[in-house]
Amino acid sequence: MASLNVGNLGEYLREQRRAAQLSLRQLADAAGVSNPYLSQIERGLRKPSADVLQQVAKALRISAETLYVRAGILDEREREELETRAVILADPSINERQKNVLLQIYDSFRRENGFVPETDETGGTDETDGRPPVDGRPGADGRPGTDDAVGADPTLKADARKDDNPHS
Repeated sequence: MASLNVGNLGEYLREQRRAAQLSLRQLADAAGVSNPYLSQIERGLRKPSADVLQQVAKALRISAETLYVRAGILDEREREELETRAVILADPSINERQKNVLLQIYDSFRRENGFVPETDETGGTDETDGRPPVDGRPGADGRPGTDDAVGADPTLKADARKDDNPHS
């Protein structure tokens, strides 16, 4: 974990509060924290918990992950990964199965490039090579258990072709 940079966090919060045209008292009320406590955070005298940062982010309508990075709770790479996952999961134009397939593909590319996911929320992985389990049939490249969708289960790919997508 990175070291805390509360001074930078406080300055950033003040800038965001002013951009939102909120007084210190208004933001404190909206975030459910005391006015003096928020003032101390802005001046770099206190280091807030992740819960407080989340409440403040919600009140300011900004990303909590951005505040976590500023506070040193989360590094930039983790924030980018979380935001990517959030965008995929929030997309209303694709169904849950398609979202899971996208996340599996995303994880496989990250593993291929040396970034191992902390947790795999999309399902298990093959313990031998870290890829999602496959059924052993030859894929597009002729190797058993592979597919042109980088480790995606061929049955999932076939399912994705069905009439799930209103745009096809």
